[in-house]
Amino acid sequence: MTTSPPMVDKARWPDVAAVPRSRFRASVAALLVRRVAARLPLRVQYPDGRIVGSTPDSPILRVRDEQAFHRRLGTAGLVGFGEAYQAGDWETDDLPALLAVFADNVERIVPSSLQWLRHFHGARFPAEETNTLDGAKRNIHRHYDLSNELFSLFLDDTMTYSAALFDSPLRGGEVPSFDRLADAQRRKIDRLLDQTGVTDGSRVLEIGTGWGELAIRAAQRGATVHTVTLSAEQRALAIERAERAGVADRITVELRDYREIAGERAYDAILSVEMIEAVGERYWPTYFATLDRLLAPGGRIGIQAITMPHDRMRASRKSYTWMHKYVFPGGLIPSLPAIEKILARHTGLRVADRFAFGEHYAETLRLWRERFTANASQVTRAGFDSTFGRTWKLYLAYCEAGFSTGYLNVYQLVMEPAR
Repeated sequence: MTTSPPMVDKARWPDVAAVPRSRFRASVAALLVRRVAARLPLRVQYPDGRIVGSTPDSPILRVRDEQAFHRRLGTAGLVGFGEAYQAGDWETDDLPALLAVFADNVERIVPSSLQWLRHFHGARFPAEETNTLDGAKRNIHRHYDLSNELFSLFLDDTMTYSAALFDSPLRGGEVPSFDRLADAQRRKIDRLLDQTGVTDGSRVLEIGTGWGELAIRAAQRGATVHTVTLSAEQRALAIERAERAGVADRITVELRDYREIAGERAYDAILSVEMIEAVGERYWPTYFATLDRLLAPGGRIGIQAITMPHDRMRASRKSYTWMHKYVFPGGLIPSLPAIEKILARHTGLRVADRFAFGEHYAETLRLWRERFTANASQVTRAGFDSTFGRTWKLYLAYCEAGFSTGYLNVYQLVMEPAR
């Protein structure tokens, strides 16, 4: 038995509510779907019972509205694919598994030799999403200021919104439970504090406050912490949490862009967790030059960064994606070679230590997604409609698939002045 697609608020989600009209593009998309289903381990089932693709036991994409699905896909590519899910035009029993098929077979869908064609298809970045001082504030506001209550419905008690580090290897089939997530988040933070030598008396700068857990743990070691954020919602809760932890006198939380931090050689340790993804390629030199300028002699920098392979980053760097449009405006995931090139050209820094734990991020995202889904009714009561719910299910599953297949990775990178 199939359920009816959700009602879409036209004012809130105009491009999800509107179905493109091009029949020609829809016919091209239908042909593409058949070819992809024939090449990849997946099946596509249409409302009349037809199934495209013959790989048994593979993930199945159930099309609810064939015309809308093909028109969206033909007109807007992967953005349209995402909007079709938001609108309820397609469904699946296992969203991460289905998306993992695409993430694991990128080269079979669009060969690397043809990736450059992405520059000639699809929307361009809106000028207002460029990470100028004003643009960065707008971009951060659109995601992180949605509601502290919303984030509390799927994050653990530490309110940490980045990859956790579990206490044992995960490749043997281990499935961590949600009650281990808070400890795994603290373990991730403590490793970064250890690697950068944060201890009693350290002067610490954090770029990207989140909801304050890293600043609190650094302050509990006896450090003095200056942390900056562009999210008013995060700042308010971080201050409140620091007060509850009894370390408010050691932490200063400012609503400030990293480019506006004054001074030179002022901090013994600089920390920034999954912030670089929101900086934008144009401002990567400024970001790393700022870290270099603010680091005291003998100090260390620790960042946690999501990465993708360099060739994929180069192929996608100017593409405006579904993720930009609906989840993270203005962002770009870097590659390790891109980071190292920026350091060499624009700073006196080098990477002294690197630690990868992408499989841990896949598990982190699985736990977030499962809790978000379990708390769907509370998400609705918090003022978010069903289209928002589908948007965030797709976002969390998309990221989980990226890390589970190795399309994405996450690193803790420790930097110090080059010898």
